[in-house]
Amino acid sequence: MAQQISTETKDEAMKIAKATQKPGQTKEQTKLIAQGIEKGIAEYKKRQKSKARDRDKQRKQALKEKQRQTIERADDQPEVTRGGSKKPWLLLALSWLGFIGFYLLNH
Repeated sequence: MAQQISTETKDEAMKIAKATQKPGQTKEQTKLIAQGIEKGIAEYKKRQKSKARDRDKQRKQALKEKQRQTIERADDQPEVTRGGSKKPWLLLALSWLGFIGFYLLNH
């Protein structure tokens, strides 16, 4: 698969090649050096894109795992019902009636 090299990359490669040009070096040699630099830059960009994709995949996997764990924790927690049972109130009322009855019988 042939990789297209951008004009910015070509311009930058030519600047670098001219900046490192030795006395007596021909234009053809400078052009070949610039092409080598272009390939190097293209390879570097390709690797950086690949690394960025891998980091993005890892980040997404971590996010999915975190969401899955959050959902599992939410499923493990018992549901709290509002308007609960009348049993505690009934026991409270009976205990107070018992205390009042005991107090009245002893006085």
